Order: sequence, then structure tokens, then C-alpha cells
Amino acid sequence: MKLCYCDESGTGDEPIATMVGIVVDASRMHLTKQHWQELLDSLSERVGRRIVELHTRDFYAGNGVFRDIAGPARADLITQILDWLTDRRHAVVYSSVVKQSYYDAFAANTIPDELNTPLRFLGFHLILAMQKHCQRHERPKGHTIFVFDNEEREKMRFTDLIARPPDWSDAYYTRGRNQPQMDQIVDSPYFGDSRDVVLIQLADVAAFLVRRYAEVRSGLVGPRYPDEGARLDMWMHALRERAIQPAIYPRRGRQPAEDLFYEHAPPAIRDL
Repeated sequence: MKLCYCDESGTGDEPIATMVGIVVDASRMHLTKQHWQELLDSLSERVGRRIVELHTRDFYAGNGVFRDIAGPARADLITQILDWLTDRRHAVVYSSVVKQSYYDAFAANTIPDELNTPLRFLGFHLILAMQKHCQRHERPKGHTIFVFDNEEREKMRFTDLIARPPDWSDAYYTRGRNQPQMDQIVDSPYFGDSRDVVLIQLADVAAFLVRRYAEVRSGLVGPRYPDEGARLDMWMHALRERAIQPAIYPRRGRQPAEDLFYEHAPPAIRDL
């Protein structure tokens, strides 16, 4: 049994939105939570204030309680977090979309009505990618429970989408004749507060870095400091090494259902 903790980045006025899921084996969940809390405790000592939740946007920019931590030191801490992820061999699933491309396509009726927000578009892609990944394993080893950050405006409709998947999505994971839809996804998705569900905070770190990498490498925003591009390359390589297989964005032999997500993804992400 697996747990997939998900968070998004770029739902404001940013040109790209991303969502990342951190995939954890349920049998190792207790230690993972304990070790993440130890990391937060170490960060709390560094800033002289108790940190109960890591907001990557503020941490990356050095805002708020992190203003006294120099940029290179914050970058080193991000590297340590990704090393922490790698050492524990947690897997990563991600999705990304160029928002203007999405809005233009939705207005032209080339995106299904049920994916009528970028968040739903990204979340459904994550679940389809995990379904395709997990069905290669013997049951119930591949079964996955999804936990998303709380989004009250999205919760009801998104849950309904997963409970009754549209027929077009079957081709994404090559559903067999007698195979139930989404048979690797356990129950409806759950939603939690990232203050209480700590691994959502790790997903927040990864989602921010994926978005920032895509925006800088696509030339949609400029780097904030001279070696940011090189650091983003390093961090994205670490995340890519932990990505699920088969490829989230296959370069060839795609089904139309896979093309839907491929066509609107930033080239920097789909060409990894």
C-alpha cells in the first residue's frame, strides 16, 4: 500500500502551474513523519522560532522568519531536503501546465469539460500516471491512497471526477477488457491541512522547484541570482531520478489521453 501526498504551485498569476506527489510506502510512514519533524526542528533552531510548517515560497525568497538566512544557506538546505527524499527512496510523480495554453485550449473546447480548472487538470494527470505505474505491480502492492492539500473550492468536484472517471481516460493506462476503472486507486482522494499532514509540505517544496525550473528554463521569468539556473538543474535532476516509471510524459507512442497532458506541459518538463 502506498500513500501519495500532493501539493500544487503556481495557482496565482504565475505563467506555469505544477502539482507534485510524494509517494511513500505505508509501512515506512511513521519514520518518515518523524524524520521530517526532526528537519523542521533543526530549521527552527536556525531561525530562532518554532517552524511548524515550511512554506517554500517564503523560504525560497528569504521572506518572513527566513530573512536572516542567507541565500546560499537556504539553497544548501533545499539540497539537504532533496537528499533526504533520495535517501529514503520515496518516489515522485509530477504534472505541469502552461496556463495560457490550457485556457486557450479550454476555450476552444479541446480540453474535456470535467477538467475545467488547472488544478483538476493537474490532479487528474497525477492519478492517471500513478494508475499506469502501479498496475505493473502485483495487487495490492500498487494500491495508492491520495492525500491532497485542502482546496475547499475543488474538493467536491474533484472527488466526483475520481469516483466516476470519464471513459476517455481509460486509454491513458490501457485499461483491460475486464479491468475496473482506476483499480489501483484506493477510495476517493483525501484532503488535509499541510500543518497537520507534514508530507504535504515536502510536496510543496518539490512543486515549487518544478514550477520555478520550468519558468526559468522556458524563459518566462528571469533568474533571481546568477547561479539559480544551475542550482535548479541540479534540483530537478534529483527529482527526476526519483520519478515514477513509465515516463510521465512519453516522447513517442502516446495515446490521445496522454497527448492531452503532453501538449500543454512546458517543454522543459516534458523533455526531461
